[in-house]
Amino acid sequence: MAQEEETPKAELEEPPGKPDHQRSIPLARVTEADLPTAKPTARTPRPALWADVPDEKWNDWRWQLTNRLNSLEELSRIINLTPEEIEGLTADDKFRVDITPYFASLIDPEDPHCPVRRQVIPLGRELQAFEGMMEDSLAEDKHSPVPGLVHRYPDRVLMLLTTQCASYCRYCTRSRIVGNPGANFSRAEFELQLDYLRRTPQVRDVLLSGGDPLTLAPKMLEYILSSLRAIEHIEIIRIGTRVPVFLPQRITDEFAEMLSQYHPLWMNIHVNHPKEITPELSIALDKLSRAGIPLGNQSVLLAGINDSVNIQRELVHKLVRNRVRPYYLYQCDLVKGAGHFRTTVSKGIEIIEGLRGHTSGYAVPTFVVDAPGGGGKIPVMPQYLISQAPGKIVLRNYEGYITTYDEPMDYDPHAIDHLDRQIEQRNEPGQAGVLGLLQGRISALKPEGFDETHRRDGIQHRLNGDNDKWQRFHMGDALGKPDTETEMSVSGNGNGNGNGNGNGSSNGHKTNGNGHKTNGNGNGHQAKPSNGNSRNGKTKRGGTN
Repeated sequence: MAQEEETPKAELEEPPGKPDHQRSIPLARVTEADLPTAKPTARTPRPALWADVPDEKWNDWRWQLTNRLNSLEELSRIINLTPEEIEGLTADDKFRVDITPYFASLIDPEDPHCPVRRQVIPLGRELQAFEGMMEDSLAEDKHSPVPGLVHRYPDRVLMLLTTQCASYCRYCTRSRIVGNPGANFSRAEFELQLDYLRRTPQVRDVLLSGGDPLTLAPKMLEYILSSLRAIEHIEIIRIGTRVPVFLPQRITDEFAEMLSQYHPLWMNIHVNHPKEITPELSIALDKLSRAGIPLGNQSVLLAGINDSVNIQRELVHKLVRNRVRPYYLYQCDLVKGAGHFRTTVSKGIEIIEGLRGHTSGYAVPTFVVDAPGGGGKIPVMPQYLISQAPGKIVLRNYEGYITTYDEPMDYDPHAIDHLDRQIEQRNEPGQAGVLGLLQGRISALKPEGFDETHRRDGIQHRLNGDNDKWQRFHMGDALGKPDTETEMSVSGNGNGNGNGNGNGSSNGHKTNGNGHKTNGNGNGHQAKPSNGNSRNGKTKRGGTN
């Protein structure tokens, strides 16, 4: 049998305190009779191997972890294994196998295409390399300022707490570390993660993941939650977990009540097929919902498991009936072991086409490709915007109905400026992206080495030495810098971006910042107020875009 989850050696007797006003009211006990979607006597049938196990043991999450199956001998007692499954289970360098008795009871022992079976039983082809395969396809370790912390997006981080899971998915994106007890994170590394967060005020959202954070020793998990709640600028905590699916017995009333003390706390579970939504999972989800935890679901698009509009529709309908909102549908990552699970991206677009408009908007996930190399999640959707012209766009709906929408001709995008300035402007150094182009804070996004390539190993001379030549009127001076008072030049026939549309060279003529004309070689076009003054070709920015 598999070993029990390793408990971190350093546990605190009591987690850091929490103000009384943030403590939640004790939760009501939840039973199957309380659930509208489950029959009062419904239970997942057990294989004969566990028919005599008393309910008090079967429903004990510790017993489930202790009695996980992970060997050919154990699995062959409940499943009629195929030659390729035997090949996968006996491979020397296979990714870790561990299956809770509960999740194993969902497997069809006679059907090698069973969607539950395919997710947790290795096949021989799992070890085959494929084009584009990488060890760390999302470059998480490259974007890690301290061990176990990934800071890819401006205002949120991924915090890895453990390499251990209740059971192991064959397509795991972190198979490079997950399942390896020797790669687990230490108490000292937790403190490095927390220290980074304390001194990085731009982070407002922390996603706990792993491995699976709900396999942590309870006191250690509560220590992490308490420590995060003590950081003033951390607004929300999220947990990504598959424990409710692999091990619903872990979600006890006491555990749900503990989580409820650290709101606002959100949770994303991971269900890939309708067969995984059982009465036991429904009870666990109901306890979490009653604890005030908003629930979402992240699925992975898997060939031969859920790459069907009908299967996905049934899945999302069952999820929303359990108060779980479909959040993401992921294209399978380019990681070792996942090659035979991959579909085309067009299959994911087809599935969204079959959901959007055909069912409730709340039930439609966002289909994303997590960009290889570390670019983050990129939404990929069907094309609903057909064409556009000034003042009019052409759209189509899910039925193929094509219509036009007339845009207002008198819309003033600057009418909101006085309210917008009252909102704190968030700094995103180096990550302004396309929004920075639209807002006029940057003029271009350049490939790495672009300027060096085009210098052609030349010399600096009188024509190429003045960078002010390439600054646009009212443009920010650096990618991602906040709009602070900055001097920049205006040269040539500059477009008056920002708050002005004036053409014409400045040539030392005065531009009235509150006023309205730019006199340049007699070519004075009306300009909108700029809230700044320009003299002798220099524009002084003060709170403009």
